[in-house]
This record gives sequence, C-alpha cells and structure tokens, in this order.
Amino acid sequence: QVQVVESGGGLVQAGGSLRLSCVASGPRFSIDGMGWYRQGPGKQRELVAGMSRAGSTRYAESVRGRFAISRDNNKNTAYLQMDNLKLEDTAVYNCYAGVSGTNYWGQGTLVTVAS
Repeated sequence: QVQVVESGGGLVQAGGSLRLSCVASGPRFSIDGMGWYRQGPGKQRELVAGMSRAGSTRYAESVRGRFAISRDNNKNTAYLQMDNLKLEDTAVYNCYAGVSGTNYWGQGTLVTVAS
C-alpha cells in the first residue's frame, strides 16, 4: 500500500557530491522514520542516515559530517545530501519509510565513487 521511490544515484569522482531523494506515497498514511541503508561490495548492510518525523537524526560514524539528511513531511519526501564522497561510499543505497512499525523500501539506487 505504501510505495517508496528513490533516485539520485550515479557515478561521481571522489570528493564530489550527490543528492538522493526518496518519496513515499499511498492512499492514507503517516510516516514515522525515513532514511537510507546501504550495502557496498563485500560489506554488511548498514544504516547510513535516518530521520524521525520530529526531526531527530542519526548517522553512521563513517559519514558523519559529510552526509546530511533532511525531509519534507508535507511532501513525504526525504533527501540525503552526500558531500566529499569517498571510494568507500560506493554501494547500493536503499531508502526506507516507516509506517506503523513497518518499513517500506525503495527499489535501490547505485552510488559509485571513482578515484
């Protein structure tokens, strides 16, 4: 019932920037948390950034200070601004939107950081 669509991935040079977007839609719902997980090659999936509806945020230590999550509750949209990208940020990023204790997932977007 809840659809999540994300975009913004691509190929970028180390030190560059990308901005991911995540839009949740459905007949009627109230979104709790939104954010992104990622899984790089040979790595475990990890939480990159998350934001509650009230605005509290959490980040992976590896991205703190470089990534910034924001959201527009009226548009059911979250954004992940990624600056000073590193090779280690290469991963498939999956957006999530939490509704009534259940996470709904975006289709995934690939971020590739090249040297």
